[in-house]
Amino acid sequence: MSPALPDGDPAPADGLLPASATAGAAERGLAAYLHVPFCRVRCGYCDFNTYTAAELGPPELPGASQAGYAGALVDEVALAARVLAASGLPERPVSTVFVGGGTPTLLPASDLARALGAVRDHLGLADGAEVTTEANPDSVTPASLEELAAAGYTRVSFGMQSAVPHVLAVLERTHDPARVPQAVRWAREAGLAVSLDLIYGAPGESLDDWRTSLDAALACEPDHVSAYALVVEAGTAMAAKVRRGELPLPDPDDEAAQYELADAVLRDAGYGWYEVSNWARTPADACQHNLAYWRGHDWWGAGPGAHSHVGGVRWWNAKHPAAWARRLAAGESPAVGREVLDDEARAVERVLLGVRLAEGLPLDAVPAAGRASVGRLVADGLLEPPGTGDVPAGRLVLTLRGRLLADAVVRALLGWDDEAAGAA
Repeated sequence: MSPALPDGDPAPADGLLPASATAGAAERGLAAYLHVPFCRVRCGYCDFNTYTAAELGPPELPGASQAGYAGALVDEVALAARVLAASGLPERPVSTVFVGGGTPTLLPASDLARALGAVRDHLGLADGAEVTTEANPDSVTPASLEELAAAGYTRVSFGMQSAVPHVLAVLERTHDPARVPQAVRWAREAGLAVSLDLIYGAPGESLDDWRTSLDAALACEPDHVSAYALVVEAGTAMAAKVRRGELPLPDPDDEAAQYELADAVLRDAGYGWYEVSNWARTPADACQHNLAYWRGHDWWGAGPGAHSHVGGVRWWNAKHPAAWARRLAAGESPAVGREVLDDEARAVERVLLGVRLAEGLPLDAVPAAGRASVGRLVADGLLEPPGTGDVPAGRLVLTLRGRLLADAVVRALLGWDDEAAGAA
């Protein structure tokens, strides 16, 4: 099952934002995330807010039917426009749209086109906006991809995960590895940019297996590659198998070796890292939507369980599709909780997210308590020396070793290591 929603204050039924959310809004970009929670099967490692048909109950429940889902998404996008305007936020066209899930392409392409049309009609879509949908390789056809491109989609992110059958079986992925290059070719023919998502660290995956997957991905000549370490999340089917001793936990040393191999293979193929888990053929091929998150821009997340952030206000929607849709049908915001981040929390997030980027974190974003650690982090080989090579003065950029130990670097930059030592 998906994780519980976070704690927070009750969200107002009208969704209106406090005046503090308007500060500096004109300088921040606006992104839209559209969540489609449907999956044919639930992968054993997945803890996202996704549902198979059997888990959703009777299809006549509002929001539980794929046939009626796009209409509810359109309703929330229209609500977003009303709330942002009534809260005093300036009009800003959406610069990136990301449709995630789940498997968004289980919906007809016409429904995904309708959802994007709602963003265009109610929020506005910037010229040259990046518009991405996630997809499984076996959930698209040449015709569906052409319809998405005609509707304004510019990019598709395929969940490849692995090219090795026994690794896919452990992950409970159902597609045939041979389908990936075929789906990529169809996307190219439709004029779409392509990203491939990979997972490493699956139980039983050797370094040679991982190299096979990397080589297979590169043979497709994608514009972008994401590679994420497998995390066994509590409450998933995989976690239950680990608990019963049927599968081992991923080994951190093996995952580190796999990450280093990924970086070397992708770098040799001409891909540059721009975020710890993401590589792009050129800077223009980086996922602009994800960069919006990491750079602290505003985004509205529509759909069950979706999270949003505007000007230091974060909120989250009702988790179950039926509960989400009922609120919208009643003319209410589907948000069930929110928090207003104070200056300290926003400063922590800036370090936590910004240090993951190859563009680096400005030194002046590091709180006073952590600045004394910068020299030590450079000496330990976790940060590049500022002002040397391609690293501008006054910016902190992770080394390869630093990327492997990014959480430790963040703790040091926030001064939390010193606090822990003092408490001890």
